[in-house]
Amino acid sequence: MPEQVDGELMGGEPDGFERLWTPHRMAYIEDGKDRKTYEGAHDCPLCAKLDMPDRDALVVHRGETCYVVLNLYPYNPGHLMVCPYRHIGWYTEATDAERDEMGVLTQQAMRVLSAVSGTQGFNIGMNQGAIGGAGISEHLHQHVVPRWMGDSNFLPIIGRTKALPELLDDTWSKVSNAWDEVR
Repeated sequence: MPEQVDGELMGGEPDGFERLWTPHRMAYIEDGKDRKTYEGAHDCPLCAKLDMPDRDALVVHRGETCYVVLNLYPYNPGHLMVCPYRHIGWYTEATDAERDEMGVLTQQAMRVLSAVSGTQGFNIGMNQGAIGGAGISEHLHQHVVPRWMGDSNFLPIIGRTKALPELLDDTWSKVSNAWDEVR
């Protein structure tokens, strides 16, 4: 194992931060250069969910212009995505109706997650474009990630492992059953 080099020893100015060097992440960065693009609705995984039964697709609610789906690779149990039915990649392409319904469904997602899991906080947002961090940049989606005190630990950083205390199907049942009940 090569010795870790301190930034100060290489002429850097001390800034008070410790560094956790993760050179194994370069493989992910390099792979991203050859990232698959979804040319249209025919090969987009978020569009494919529209033709599947809700439970199989992890869809918890279908609205007028948007639907709500559990993230297949959640940061936390209950990690939802609010997506327009249309295959658009940018928030600026959303119609007024899509934009408005995304907001309404995000509010309802927060209410439902609070009711079924005692959520203490949320991370809500969109990653726009592949460089902005969107895993599926060609299909607009807003993340609603429930948070609890102590829900993060060393496992994702050190062990490259995420501990999820609930199965996706169990989360789907709780959220989809509560969707129309919670106000």
